[in-house]
Amino acid sequence: MRSKVETIRPAAVAGRFYPAEPGRLGRMVDEFLEQAHADPALNPKAIIAPHAAYHYSGAIAGSAFRVWTGKNRNVRRLVLLGPSHYVAFSGLALPQAAAFATPLGTVRVDDEATAQLRALPQVHEFSAAHEREHCLEVELPFLQRLFSDFTVVPLVIGDATDDEVREAVEQVWGGDETRFVISSDLSHYHDYQTARRLDRLTADAIERARPEQLTSRSACGYQAIRGFLKAAGQHRLSARTLDLRNSGDTAGPRDSVVGYGAFAFSTS
Repeated sequence: MRSKVETIRPAAVAGRFYPAEPGRLGRMVDEFLEQAHADPALNPKAIIAPHAAYHYSGAIAGSAFRVWTGKNRNVRRLVLLGPSHYVAFSGLALPQAAAFATPLGTVRVDDEATAQLRALPQVHEFSAAHEREHCLEVELPFLQRLFSDFTVVPLVIGDATDDEVREAVEQVWGGDETRFVISSDLSHYHDYQTARRLDRLTADAIERARPEQLTSRSACGYQAIRGFLKAAGQHRLSARTLDLRNSGDTAGPRDSVVGYGAFAFSTS
């Protein structure tokens, strides 16, 4: 029988993608949130946020998460979906861990939702997909600063079809207590102007609900975005672009950049 400490997935990228010191991390996240701008009437069911190191994409992530500032009364469950960067596998992977740790504390994995997901043939417990993966971990400090009492449903996506992702999303759609975070960066390693053009096309495809136009060239998390777009259409949600920048705008040179976007899904 595993001890409780063995069921906590430790932070894998603290000190690299974001500060390992709790006070510094909290202040950094708060600053990203405070500097972002958002429509105060907006309270979306889902957001798309980037997952690069904070000095590159933290400001754009702040634009995504800012929409939930002061709106934590009913939210109890956050479903996180993002691409596998290190391990190849089929379907969608849940962790075996009972909680995820960051320097700001631990976040419990939602037992009820994961039990529902395990009923789907494309969803498996596969901890190797989570051990080194940063795409979900880097979103957690933002959630920890926004919500006081919540669980997470961490799903890393491997080789999965749009409908397999959509079905998993539908399985845990829930009501106002459940929100979604789709973790994805946009174009990779183009010059600045090319990246701006490609990322604008990606944003247009998301806003116009055209998942078939998204490929691995559009976004590393294109499978999560495509699957969620299909579910969003069934629930009459539409996407709005909140921020669209790249590493050339934040902390890097402009000859080879990575694109970042913040999007919100709400009823029209």
